[in-house]
Amino acid sequence: MSHGLLTGKSVLVTAAAGAGIGLATARRCVEEGARVVISDIHERRLTEAAEELGVHAVRANVTDEADVQRLIAETAEVCGGLDVLVNNAGLGGEVELTEMTDEQWSSVLDVTLTGTMRMTRAALRHMYERGTGVIVNNASVIGWRAQRGQSHYAAAKAGVMALTRCSAIEAAPHGVRINAVAPSLAVHPFLAKVTSEELLTELASREAFGRGADPVEVANVIVFLASDLASYMTGEVVSVSSQHP
Repeated sequence: MSHGLLTGKSVLVTAAAGAGIGLATARRCVEEGARVVISDIHERRLTEAAEELGVHAVRANVTDEADVQRLIAETAEVCGGLDVLVNNAGLGGEVELTEMTDEQWSSVLDVTLTGTMRMTRAALRHMYERGTGVIVNNASVIGWRAQRGQSHYAAAKAGVMALTRCSAIEAAPHGVRINAVAPSLAVHPFLAKVTSEELLTELASREAFGRGADPVEVANVIVFLASDLASYMTGEVVSVSSQHP
């Protein structure tokens, strides 16, 4: 059901191909009346998502500064400006620290943390000129909670939380809000391909509802933070979780 929460707004969602939180967020933004641009590095899946949603797509890699600049510029041109950026791009993996290579560590941080920084930096320069804007980052409860084999991903997501808080303080005088969501477990087909059934079952058992979230349940919170209903919120990390200790 649409409530017109983003009517007239232009929204860019990164990593929106496939079947996860990014696609669900882009779909909800369309439903709420926004002009939406999606990006991803997977060209075929990106094209399919754009056709499904009826939105503009830009193939871009958040680890490439030239791609980031082009993505922001093209979004602003297509939509007449950029009102909302959803930083959804991230890279995970499972490996214990003693077995982790420098390359594995660096690749996860480059996409998940530094990619979020690059996109935020570029978007803020555009939003500052307009005196308005909203950024919503996708963090994770793993930035607060420990899990074996996730040192690189947890460090990156904790960094996203810190980046959210610090950049929000800088952006507030310019009329820009920056918040983050921290999901615990959002279940989608891609996750099932890269995570064992045993681990997914274990993680789901920790949730109060005995299941992971549907991606749209995370997307709904992102839409709220992007909307004027959250006009007094900035620098906040909102847990989207039913996980108990």
